[in-house]
Amino acid sequence: MATPHDVDVIIAGGGPVGVFLSAELQLAGIRSVVVERLAERSPHSKAFGLHSRSMEVLDRRNLIDRFTEGARSWSNGHFAGQDVWIDFSVLDSSHAYALLVQQTRTEELLEEHALRSGVEIRRSHEITGVEQDEDGVTVQVTGGGADYALRGRYLIGCDGGRSLVRKAAGIPFPGQGGRVTARLADVVLADGENAPMGMERTENGLLFCVSLEEGVHRVATFDYTEEGRKSPDETLTLEEFQDSMRKVWGTDLGAHDARWLSWFTDSARQAETYRHGRILLAGDAAHTHFPVGGQGLNLGLQDAFNLGWKLAAEINGWAPEGLLDTYNAERRPPAEGVIGNTLAQIALMNPDPIVTPLRDMFNQLMQLPDVNRFLAGMIAGVDVRYAPQGGTHHQLVGDFARDMVLKGADGDVQLAHLLHAGKPVLVDLAGQPETGATLARWAAAAGAGDRVRSYAGTAEAAPGLAALLIRPDGYIAWAADRDATPGELVDGLYLALSTWFGRPTA
Repeated sequence: MATPHDVDVIIAGGGPVGVFLSAELQLAGIRSVVVERLAERSPHSKAFGLHSRSMEVLDRRNLIDRFTEGARSWSNGHFAGQDVWIDFSVLDSSHAYALLVQQTRTEELLEEHALRSGVEIRRSHEITGVEQDEDGVTVQVTGGGADYALRGRYLIGCDGGRSLVRKAAGIPFPGQGGRVTARLADVVLADGENAPMGMERTENGLLFCVSLEEGVHRVATFDYTEEGRKSPDETLTLEEFQDSMRKVWGTDLGAHDARWLSWFTDSARQAETYRHGRILLAGDAAHTHFPVGGQGLNLGLQDAFNLGWKLAAEINGWAPEGLLDTYNAERRPPAEGVIGNTLAQIALMNPDPIVTPLRDMFNQLMQLPDVNRFLAGMIAGVDVRYAPQGGTHHQLVGDFARDMVLKGADGDVQLAHLLHAGKPVLVDLAGQPETGATLARWAAAAGAGDRVRSYAGTAEAAPGLAALLIRPDGYIAWAADRDATPGELVDGLYLALSTWFGRPTA
């Protein structure tokens, strides 16, 4: 006899990925519990920005206004600290910019969103053991002055690069160890007026410096030497950080009163699989890399956006066979891409003079619009495209549905707003009542009528399209052109619905 479940899903880790995933599950009626060992959110920000795809994701859950309120944005970004910057403004996105928002603020807003959704977050509780069986996962937890067991249908590891969940599941974490050591400090600089802004490359390493607030700078040094490496259990002291500044820059600029000291390496690893039975991984538990370009947090949020609706479908009982496995298939390639581009940037930043000619050539290449656009799309995540499933081959299938204005019977609406409820959306763009009625009828016939929201409206931005079927995570599951025959419309929609949102019942 199966042991009863306390909750549907246990999420290990209350960082931005874990709490966003919990809210996604709650939106679909799935009860989750977030288990977080820290008593409160960290006051220190590892990341300082959100890229275009993450903002598109937030827009599709009605969160974007909270994030942009009072925040600064910029249209350019760096790649490997080159003199030529990449231009985000050319991207095909309604958010073609980078948003300056500290991770502490991101975590605060996502936690507010999760709590409003009804999520339970247990702080000062730590998972110490994991046991999986055919019907669920039982975890041992220490917290609240006691040890207790918690059982769920599934366990999601959002518990960072040293993930206990990943280790307990026996999932290999191959990759390369660290060769470059970065030392970071949020400090007061007595000689801040002479501090370089941005990234500077010297013969002894790199120095990165930005102003956080009046009198406080974030400074990082990058040491490529073997003697500069640290052992995993070492902490960073202010004296060591000052030494690293003097080594790289020739002076410590009077660094004192450190608010935060941290260090990391260019270690790059990816889980061999993101799923083992009823245990899944997301965020840093699934992939780690050097934090150049500010891509890690964004990558993790998109993991959560992809996984949430699929796991909910599995638990709610309507998921087609293999749906949950598409999480691993779809999210591993983007992480591989990020790991690859961060390693490439680390190589380009190497202070060895032998790399300088390569940097000069790369600077020239980045002045070419196509090259610059390629790099911008890669860093911003807007070029992520998933492989079509179920034999649907329209050129838009697998791409992210760009926002557009839809003109319907009740006025104008943004396409992004139709996804606020976290349901798939079937959009009739033909402006022909008989076409819309046919699509809606076949959605019902495929057993997905109560799960798919239908909307009819024309769009100047898509004059040649007859219809779109959009997944809850904003990606296109099916598309048809205006010259498609009624039979092609019906067959294509029927196949897409049965592939993604339930097996046909008629």
